[in-house]
Order: sequence, then structure tokens, then C-alpha cells
Amino acid sequence: MAGFIRTIEARYGGTTLGRQELAGDLIEDREDALWKRPDIEACTSRSPAALRRIVVAVDRPSGSGEGSCCGIVVAGLEASGRAVVLADCSVEGKSPAGWAHAVAQAYSRFQADRVVAEVNQGGEMAMLKSVDDGLPVTMARATRGKPLRAEPVAALYEQGRVAHPGRFAELEDQMCDFGPDGLSSGRSPDRLDALLVWALTALCWRAMANRACEASDARVA
Repeated sequence: MAGFIRTIEARYGGTTLGRQELAGDLIEDREDALWKRPDIEACTSRSPAALRRIVVAVDRPSGSGEGSCCGIVVAGLEASGRAVVLADCSVEGKSPAGWAHAVAQAYSRFQADRVVAEVNQGGEMAMLKSVDDGLPVTMARATRGKPLRAEPVAALYEQGRVAHPGRFAELEDQMCDFGPDGLSSGRSPDRLDALLVWALTALCWRAMANRACEASDARVA
């Protein structure tokens, strides 16, 4: 019996079917969600290529303590231009110092190039620098609503330009529950926001801008 269970877990572990049949999770996806679970499962890649840039993206909570979640997502960029989601290091119920330490740990663990953090209530830069003064931090400010920010990133997934080397259940649950009006629960999509706006946007949009400049230079030459 133990061998049978190990075989089933190896085959279905991390998949929707595995979570439902092995863990007893009830998974219901929204019809109008921007991401579909089979599409996310199809982008799972166990062997990412060498990464030329890695960022730690942070969507800090508006408050702290029980029920709060600081979205912390690590992503890298392959030479081909494909983005790879490396880890969901989000933490719940932490004080500002607690989530800042988690960001610094993720930066060190993945030997990242930069931290990209949302300007929320102010003080983010000071908090991050207080735990590690050497952190290279870029502050970003959202100028559009979450659904509008999510659509171009969802398109990257449809185009096969994002890979997940493994499964990130809580992050993927938010992705598959995110529609035009946000999450069904009305809560902030903290993990998803870190992925969408700050990780993949910072990597992919910059890479596309660089390629456009290179192409322009080549035409001029």
C-alpha cells in the first residue's frame, strides 16, 4: 500500500487531480478567470535554462498581524526571453520587520539581482534597508487597476513565455480565481500581485524594451 501511494503521489502530486483525490481539496475555478488550471499545469517545466536576471518582487500588506499576507515572488529571465517563476516566498501574519527579513532571505537564497517593491503606504524602502542596507531596491507604483495589469501577464502565459519549475498551490489558486472584479473573496491578491505586476512586468517588459532598442540600433547601423 505504501508503495502504491508513493507511485500515485509521484505521478499526480501537485496537480489538480492529485490535490482533489490525495489531499481532499475542493477546487472550483471561476469561469471568467484570466488563468485556467490546465494552462498553468501545461507551463510546468522542471528544467529551466540558465537565468540571466533574477528579481524578488514584493507586494506588501496594507496592515500587519493575523490575516495579513506579504506577497513575495521570485522570478528569473532566461536568455530566450522566457520568464521562470522560481518561488513563492510569501509570508502571512508578519510584522513589517518580519516580512522585510523574508524579502532579504529570498534575495540571498536566490542570489537575486534586485528587489522590486510596490510603493504602498510609504516607508517600504526604509524598512527593507533597515534589515539589509545593501539590498538593491527599486520602488514601483501601480498606475492602473489590477485587472488591467493582469491581462498582459495572462497573455504571456498564453504565449508560452512563462514557466513554473514546480507547483505553487496558493499562488496558482489566486491566479485561477482572479477575474475582472478581482478575487471571489474580495481579498487582495497579494501573491498574484507580486507575480503579475512586480516580478513578470519588471523582467519581461524590460527585456522587450531592450530587444526593441537593439533592433532599432541594428536598423540604423
